[in-house]
Amino acid sequence: MNTSAAQLLKAWKEVLRLSRVKTGESVTLLTSTNTNMDNYRAAEIAASELGANVAALSLPPLNGDRSLSRDQTAYVGVTALKENKAAMAALQNSDLVIDLMLLLFSPEQARILASGTRVLLAVEPPEILTRMVPTISDKRRVKAAEARLRQAKTMTVESTAGTKLLCNVGTYPIISEYGFADEPGHWDHWPSGFLVTWPDEGTANGTIVMDRGDIIFPFKEYLRAPVELTVHDGYIREIKGGFEADYLKSYMSYFGDPEVYAVSHLGWGLQPKAQWTTLGLYDKEATLGQDGRAFYGNFLFSTGPNTEAGGNRNTPCHLDIPMRNCSVSLDGEPMTVNGDVIPADQRAI
Repeated sequence: MNTSAAQLLKAWKEVLRLSRVKTGESVTLLTSTNTNMDNYRAAEIAASELGANVAALSLPPLNGDRSLSRDQTAYVGVTALKENKAAMAALQNSDLVIDLMLLLFSPEQARILASGTRVLLAVEPPEILTRMVPTISDKRRVKAAEARLRQAKTMTVESTAGTKLLCNVGTYPIISEYGFADEPGHWDHWPSGFLVTWPDEGTANGTIVMDRGDIIFPFKEYLRAPVELTVHDGYIREIKGGFEADYLKSYMSYFGDPEVYAVSHLGWGLQPKAQWTTLGLYDKEATLGQDGRAFYGNFLFSTGPNTEAGGNRNTPCHLDIPMRNCSVSLDGEPMTVNGDVIPADQRAI
């Protein structure tokens, strides 16, 4: 159901309060043709009522002639900020950028964050935002998981469907998403509630079995039959299964880039407000699918770029694959078992 303007404004004010927006700060709303204008208006009013100096920057859409989907994640890495010095200067001189268009995976976003600017991405429809307003408890759980992951040397993932993946971790940073941008240089995504890191290059080996009910983004589809991925030295070497496997192979081959087969970020979901079922209730173009990426206890497997972590693999094809009923362990210590979060400081009360 739709949410009211009053509910949406209240949600935006709470998230910006958590993001430490205060009197005199410079807040820039970054928009494009895909921006939800209800979110734009609510964000503008909320930031203004908190005393910020608000500006808006609109950029034209790109990649429509190359992407196979209207989904913003279907062709990543290149945005209208490329070689746009004036726009970059405005964003780098902002205290907070509210990204209402999606800069994710672009090198320009990394440069904006390096300047100390906070960035908050929010592209879901208003009713999803208001249902998943973040809390301090969300941050505590995600940061507790981050502290444990920061100590880890190995990650193991297993499932009764046949997944058995092992990799080393520690080379790349950890991305912790809890729904608000409250620290200098911090990027976050509302709604959210999970963390990821990238395996050390060439160390991911084993088998990923995507089972029925697992989700492939940007397809925004629940699998109806298993698909098996053979991973060797950090790359997918073989894709086996029925129709879904053939479809996946054809989609990835379209990009003509061997880096699309690289294992990208790995992590687990910690957001109890996110629901595995939500994607099936929406038109594909109505949502980015954050419920699927963040639902409590999932294992989030992905492929393609590592620019988000400061790497050089700037490939346009990125798949997010949240999987159910997996067991994730760090150095042998379980973080999830069959899709249930284990450590007490990560569990939702």
